[in-house]
Amino acid sequence: MKLPRVIHNWLSYIGTAIAILALILFVFLFVLHTFADTAQVPYAGLVIFIIVPTILLFGVMLIPIGMFFEWRYLKRVGTASILRFPIIDLNNPQHRNAMFIFLLGSIILLFLSAFSSYKAYEVTESVAFCGTLCHNVMAPEYTAYQNSPHARVRCVDCHVGPGADWFVRSKLSGAYQVYAVLFNKYPQPIPVPIENLRPAQETCEQCHWPERFFGAQQKKLIHFLPDEENTRWEINMLIKTGGGGPETGLTEGIHWHMNISNRVEYIATDEKRQEIPWVRITNLKTGKTTEYMSTENPLSEEVIARADIRKMDCMDCHNRPTHIFRPPSYSVNLALGTDKIDSTLPLIKSTGVHLLAANYPSTDSALNAIENGVEKFYQENYPKLTNDKEDAISRAIVELQNIYRNNFFPEMKVRWDIYPNNVGHLNFPGCFRCHDGLHKSVDGKVITKDCTACHTIIGQGRPQKMMISMEPKGLAFQHPEDIGEVWQEMKCSDCHTGELP
Repeated sequence: MKLPRVIHNWLSYIGTAIAILALILFVFLFVLHTFADTAQVPYAGLVIFIIVPTILLFGVMLIPIGMFFEWRYLKRVGTASILRFPIIDLNNPQHRNAMFIFLLGSIILLFLSAFSSYKAYEVTESVAFCGTLCHNVMAPEYTAYQNSPHARVRCVDCHVGPGADWFVRSKLSGAYQVYAVLFNKYPQPIPVPIENLRPAQETCEQCHWPERFFGAQQKKLIHFLPDEENTRWEINMLIKTGGGGPETGLTEGIHWHMNISNRVEYIATDEKRQEIPWVRITNLKTGKTTEYMSTENPLSEEVIARADIRKMDCMDCHNRPTHIFRPPSYSVNLALGTDKIDSTLPLIKSTGVHLLAANYPSTDSALNAIENGVEKFYQENYPKLTNDKEDAISRAIVELQNIYRNNFFPEMKVRWDIYPNNVGHLNFPGCFRCHDGLHKSVDGKVITKDCTACHTIIGQGRPQKMMISMEPKGLAFQHPEDIGEVWQEMKCSDCHTGELP
C-alpha cells in the first residue's frame, strides 16, 4: 500500500511502532483484566486504563510530528512534489489509502480514548484506588475506613460528591498528592481538618437529614475499671439527637445546631479547632444575633474583625465520621464487652491499655512488645494463671495486637491522640469547647454546661447493682470511682486522655 512520501521518516516510524505495541499491550491487558480477578488491584487499572493509553496517544502524536518535520525538510531541499498546502484527491490511490488509514485510525483512537477515559474515571473513583495505591501514606485512613460505620460508602461519595465542579477540583488536588508521594513531600501525620473539603450539606446530608431526626436515641456504654477484677460499669442513656423542621415547628436537641432555625458561627484560634473562644448565634426567624465570649480567653474586636468566622456544620462535631482511630481505653472496653478478651483475666484492662498506649518505632516492634508484655506480666504476677488460662492469655494477646494494627501506625506517626474526635466529651474537649459554662454574652447569658441538655441517664452502675430511673430528668451522673465533686469542675478529657484505663 503506497502512502504519501512525508510519512517515511524515523520519527513517524517510531511513533507507529509505539502506537502498535501499546495497542497490542492494551488489548492483552484488558482481556487479562476482564477474565482475571484484578478488581482489588489498583495498579492494574492504573496501568491498563491510564498509563498504556497515554503511551498509545504519545506514539500516535509522533506520527504527524514526524510528517511535519519531513515536509519541512523536503520543502527546504526543493523537492518538486512537495506543495505548500496538502491537496486531497481521492482519485489518487496514495491519497485514498492515506485517507482510509487516517479515518480508520481516528475511529479506533476515538473509541479507545472514550473507553479508556471512562475506565480511568471508574478506576480512580474506586475505594481500592484511593486506599491502596499510595499504600504507606493512606494505610491509616484506609484501615480505619474498613472498620468504620461508613465502610460501605465509597471514598469519593464524601470527599468529592456529585457534580463536575468538585470532580475537577479533586483531580487537581490529586495531581499534587501524586507529586508529594513521588518526591516524599507529604507530612506525617496528614494534618486535619482538610481545608478544601466539600461542605457537609452537599455530602453528608445526601444520606443524613437533620430535619428528619426527632426525639432521643438510646445508647449503652460499657466500661471496665482498671482494678484486678476488671469491674464492669455501665451507663445507659438517651441521647437527645433532636432535629425538626418547618413542618413540625420544632428545632430541638443536638441537631438544633444544624442551621435549621438557628445559625451557629464560631472562631477557632488553633488549626485543629479545639480552642473556640467566640460564638455567634443567629435566630433565622427573627434575625436576632447573640455573641458569646470566653471569659478565660477573650478576643479583642480587632482580632474578631480579622478572624476567619466558620459556620458550624456536621463536620464540627462529627469530624471523624470514617477515619476513626480509637483510644486504647475505648478499644479494650469494646474487646472486653464483646468477650474477645476474657474479662476474668486479672488486670487485663490496665495492662492492655498501657501496652497499647506506649510509643513504638514500628508496628512489628509494637506487636512483639505487646506479646512479651502480657506474657511477662502474668508470669511475674500470676504464675499459676499462665497454665490455667493459657488460651485466654493467647487470645488476649491476639486481640490487643489486632487493636494496635487497626488504630496505630507509627510509620505515619498516627495514633488516637493525633486526631481529636469531637463527638462527646470523654477523651477530647468535644462539646465542652463551647459548652463549658464560660462563654458569656454581654447581657449575661451563658452557653449551658448542663449534662441534661444533650442526654438523660436512665441507668448506671455495676450490673448487679444497677441504678435505674424512670423519671424524665433521669439520674445524676455518678463517677465509677469516688473522686468527690471534682468531675463537675473539670473536663472529662483532663483525666480521660484515652490511655487512662
